[in-house]
Amino acid sequence: MGERLAQGNDAIALLANSLATGFALLALIIAFGSRSGAHFNPLVTLVLAIRGDVAKRDVAPYVVAQLLGALLGVAAAHLMFDLAVLQYSEKARSTFGLWWSEVVATFGLVLVVLSCKRPWDVPLAVSGYIAAAYWFTASTSFANPAVTLARGFTDTFSGIALNHVPAFIAAQVVGAGLALLADRSLR
Repeated sequence: MGERLAQGNDAIALLANSLATGFALLALIIAFGSRSGAHFNPLVTLVLAIRGDVAKRDVAPYVVAQLLGALLGVAAAHLMFDLAVLQYSEKARSTFGLWWSEVVATFGLVLVVLSCKRPWDVPLAVSGYIAAAYWFTASTSFANPAVTLARGFTDTFSGIALNHVPAFIAAQVVGAGLALLADRSLR
């Protein structure tokens, strides 16, 4: 909808996407926090398991649910806007700056999650960080392998060519690993 209403103005489309993502993420984290821990990001789940905050046996089921949820989410969005349900993005995202942006975005997101101590810190900090990171990263802050994969299946403003997905995910893994190291050194 942001892309349609922006009528070619990428700044307005980005603003619409960042606000919609931030507000929806806030609501979803609050809604699912007490049910599942609001695990939407495989790397956050993995880092929390490495840190001992999540049982290692729970990682695989979470990751499967996260990937399926992201793919179902993109299909639902396509249906809402009368787009073909199955699409493949052709949007090229394959520069060092974009990959470095994903390292930075994921580092920040994971460190924010690991740094939150009170229950209400997480929904506010994570949703605010993601909405802002749309603007302070060249990549628009995917910062989530499930979201990255799903964005490979939409040929809209937010898409990423499927052959560029692995490099984005590799950058995200590096960012998450650096955040885990930073968390350990800052304790």
